[in-house]
Amino acid sequence: MEFLNIFLQSPAASSTTTLFMMGGMILVFYFFMIRPQAKKAKAQKTFINNMQKGDKIVTIAGIHGTINKVNEDGTLQLETSPGSYMKIERSAISMEWTSNINKPADAASK
Repeated sequence: MEFLNIFLQSPAASSTTTLFMMGGMILVFYFFMIRPQAKKAKAQKTFINNMQKGDKIVTIAGIHGTINKVNEDGTLQLETSPGSYMKIERSAISMEWTSNINKPADAASK
């Protein structure tokens, strides 16, 4: 019966309820979608800025390699196999290879 009373109230009470519902939906979107994505982007930016020689990485294109040299112009020299080098942009780095290899399978799927 109380459920029906909510819908039969005056328009002012109905608009207040709608306002609270909209606010609740915005909070849900923020805490479940926007905030985790922002935290992930911040961690990625920190990782890219702190790369150094010897780090094992994966590029966005899926190329695995070890950083051989960090250049001042925002590029890296990546060793893909012994004696084979590539020059790539820092922004082309996807993730750290070693930390993702050591993750448990259930944590990687989340």
